[in-house]
Amino acid sequence: MLKKPTPATPEKVEQISLDALVPQNHLVRKIAKVIDFEFIREAVAPLYCPNNGRPAEDPVRLFKIMLLGYLFGIPSERRLVQEIQVNLAYRWFLGMGLTEKVIDASTLSQG
Repeated sequence: MLKKPTPATPEKVEQISLDALVPQNHLVRKIAKVIDFEFIREAVAPLYCPNNGRPAEDPVRLFKIMLLGYLFGIPSERRLVQEIQVNLAYRWFLGMGLTEKVIDASTLSQG
């Protein structure tokens, strides 16, 4: 018997953990399990002014974003931002929520 799928309803609210949506064997999980990226924050702390200027982007997240681009062969910062917008595993790796705004691509190319 042919069965017609029930259409998704955009206004339907579902509660689910982002962690539950990322496969256990995904590369980003393997990396997160063996590397603690917090050393980056300490290494770059002297480069930031503690009491002046605009709030900086998280250096750990910036590093992880660039690592994602390298690992998954995404050569363009704009394309990388687009991929982060839709890829749940990338968001999980970056510690981002589903509705959190992704960094602007122009911020990545500065430096």
